[in-house]
Amino acid sequence: MKHAIVIGGGFGGIASALRLRAKNYEVTLIDRCEKLGGRAQFFERNGFRHDAGPTVITAPFLFEELFALFNEKLADHVTLVPLKPWYRFVYADGDHFDYGGTLEETLDEIKRIEPDDCDGYLKLLAHSKRIFKVGFVELSTEPFDGLWTMLKQVPRLIALQCYKTVWQLVTQYLKSEKLRQAFSIQPLLVGGNPFDTTSIYGLIHYLEREYGVYFAMGGTHAITKALEQLMRRNKINILLGQTVKSLVIEANTVNGVLLEDGKELSADLVVSDADPIHLYTKMIRPEKQQFLARLKIKKAKLSMGLFVLYFGTTKTYPDIAHHTIWLGERYQELLKDIFDRKILTDDFSLYLHRPTATDPSFAPQGCDSFYVLCPVPNLLGGQDWSIEGPKLRDRIVSALEKTIMPNLSQTITEDFYMTPKDFKDNYLGSHGSGFSISPLFTQSAWFRFHNKAEGIKNLFLVGAGTHPGAGLPGVISSAKLIDKLIPSIGKVKLS
Repeated sequence: MKHAIVIGGGFGGIASALRLRAKNYEVTLIDRCEKLGGRAQFFERNGFRHDAGPTVITAPFLFEELFALFNEKLADHVTLVPLKPWYRFVYADGDHFDYGGTLEETLDEIKRIEPDDCDGYLKLLAHSKRIFKVGFVELSTEPFDGLWTMLKQVPRLIALQCYKTVWQLVTQYLKSEKLRQAFSIQPLLVGGNPFDTTSIYGLIHYLEREYGVYFAMGGTHAITKALEQLMRRNKINILLGQTVKSLVIEANTVNGVLLEDGKELSADLVVSDADPIHLYTKMIRPEKQQFLARLKIKKAKLSMGLFVLYFGTTKTYPDIAHHTIWLGERYQELLKDIFDRKILTDDFSLYLHRPTATDPSFAPQGCDSFYVLCPVPNLLGGQDWSIEGPKLRDRIVSALEKTIMPNLSQTITEDFYMTPKDFKDNYLGSHGSGFSISPLFTQSAWFRFHNKAEGIKNLFLVGAGTHPGAGLPGVISSAKLIDKLIPSIGKVKLS
């Protein structure tokens, strides 16, 4: 039986391990964290529970497919609950916009803010559907390892206005500044600046409309746990708390991995769910790297960093929706400060996750659980987070207290946070970026790190830095993509 090693236990790595096992490979998955999930770790502090990373569940069929590989059903292991609204946007002037539910409910909310934008939203949704059919349905699992594959798609992508940014696409159809912000902010969920990100990512609108937005009871951690149990039932070997130092490469072919403790593991193929820049610069010697990979590293523009504040409260805040996006007074200029100038300013916009809105088990009775995600510069900004972390924590608490969370400074408890430095140290993210490289057009499809490694045989890449990109649908789809590239050696015997 052939042996496959998967480096990294994020969702891309987990999905890859399962797909390889279904092809009858002996599979070993290695992760440096003590628990599976990659950025989707899980924290618990004195009864307050927190998903550490991804919290928005869309396209649940991608998870269902992984269980179906072994004749099982996701629903037998995880309970997904549809959310309503999907997101609540809270503006600096105190107004809000609830997005989600039926199309009619969304149009009613739009009408309340700007009646003339109802027709524009329908046109935006129709455009998003066209992008979705090409960008997600057809191309998200299409290998772009050859330039010709990319060139063949150029006419279609141009017809879909891929040369426009997400912001330009949205403003083409909507005139309300509030609605423009609400419908252009999705690229931030995959590490992109709406003013730079290609409008291909406008497909997210239709993705959400087509499949809905869900929460897994028990959190994203419940999905990770169910997938771990599925792996163990099917005899996938899982090594946690182990870091891969380098790849063993001979004659431009990967033959295994070398762990930091000096142990060497042999393999017939390797799948890397590590950040591609870390993979190529730290795990592969320069003389083994192809020119194209070195060029991508040199020219790479990274996603922003993340400051994530986790806390509980000794009272509940029932007016805060499950997913709340709290927008500051500045929008475009703030994003320029974060992405281009790499400045940490006094103002910010925030994403609040309140899982207790749906699952009270995340906090003791009469309490709430929160995490607040604040986009910040990655480590190329040069901030000293041992100094800036506590100050930003206090500014966030103060801002929320003055707006949607009265008396927060008196009710907050069990708070802690992660900074871009933690993303670098814990997950080996290049310069502490939250989502690997940014989703620019010049870093998409063929221009992104290839799923079949440049110049090295039997090495495959999945995860946020590869095609099709970041976000749960993206990284799980990257595993579907390599499934096409790796031959089966039979069908696994189901237990």
